Amino acid sequence: MTVGVVGGGAMGAGIAQVAAAAGHKVILGDVAPETIARAEAGLRNALERDVVKGRLPATQAEAIVARVSFSTLSGDDLSVFAGAGLVVEAIVEDLAVKRKVFSALESTVAADVILATNTSSLSVTAIAAACRDPRRVIGAHFFNPATRLPLVEIVPGYDTSATTVGIVRSLIDSWGKVTVVAKDTPGFIVNRIARPFYGEALRLLEEGVADTATIDWAMRELGGFRMGPFELMDLIGLDVNYAVSQTVFEAFHYDPRYRPSLIQRQLVDAKRLGRKTGKGFYGYGDETSAPEPNRDANLGQVILDRVLAMLVNEAADALFLGVASREDIDLAMTKGVNYPKGLLQWADEIGIRTVLERLDALQSEYGDDRYRPSPLLRRMVRDGRTFYL
Repeated sequence: MTVGVVGGGAMGAGIAQVAAAAGHKVILGDVAPETIARAEAGLRNALERDVVKGRLPATQAEAIVARVSFSTLSGDDLSVFAGAGLVVEAIVEDLAVKRKVFSALESTVAADVILATNTSSLSVTAIAAACRDPRRVIGAHFFNPATRLPLVEIVPGYDTSATTVGIVRSLIDSWGKVTVVAKDTPGFIVNRIARPFYGEALRLLEEGVADTATIDWAMRELGGFRMGPFELMDLIGLDVNYAVSQTVFEAFHYDPRYRPSLIQRQLVDAKRLGRKTGKGFYGYGDETSAPEPNRDANLGQVILDRVLAMLVNEAADALFLGVASREDIDLAMTKGVNYPKGLLQWADEIGIRTVLERLDALQSEYGDDRYRPSPLLRRMVRDGRTFYL
């Protein structure tokens, strides 16, 4: 099967490499010649590094490059993808633009070709509505970098057929990825459940409970997370992280649980976007020294308990609302964003009653609906149930 990838940015190029490494011929297309040139150079450089580090034989790297065709697209002409058996879209997160591309793709490829979107925050159903046959449209959300992170969220739209789901999940599994199935709701699994990791850390900063270095230290050293929330936001890019937060907030009709932070908005306005601009929550110049955290264990535990309670609550609510299965929720958070444990498993270890008591205390103190506990937690405490144990 030939796989088409629309969009030559980091995600599109990564997906193209994954498909080519799995043995497919790949057509990677973008309207910008410079983007295609960067994608080709980036692919060659990445494979050369893998060869040098002994992760890949040189002959295999050459074969992967040979399977990828790099094409500059001309306006709305997508005829280069006419022979593809699957097309994955990985372009800008703009619904109108995506719908235009999907309409053009449907008119170009064969009637049985599946059209997948790599959207991370837009509705798959809304994208599929641009097609005459929405049964063939599905979300396949890879995580960046697609060549390294194993998770792919498979997201059926309202009219996506079960056949389409089965084919795409089986195919991407065969590429060596870990797939989970998510309902077509804002943020899917990972971007929805992960919001409190950033949002509650920002709230702690706003309140003056602790500074960025201390919050990051607590989440890393006491919680076991690979990076603290402020380090991670700087790495992702504050503009990107804020845009996802704003999108999820709006999609949930301004639910306080997903309210973005004014501090983050101010940093974005100031163009302090993190590592890519040299300044974010931290500085990244040659003469910049990392701030020292307050390593007070009691303070660190207060920070961890509060953020973790909010994360567990979000995971429980996702299960309650049928966003995904218990197993897929925990798998998504460990494989997609490298959490040290699945959040529902973690809830069992902490004690669901303890989590509920922390949330109730926060809601009572602040009078803010952002802390409202999921009904599922209340029911489980009432019935004496756990998620796994």
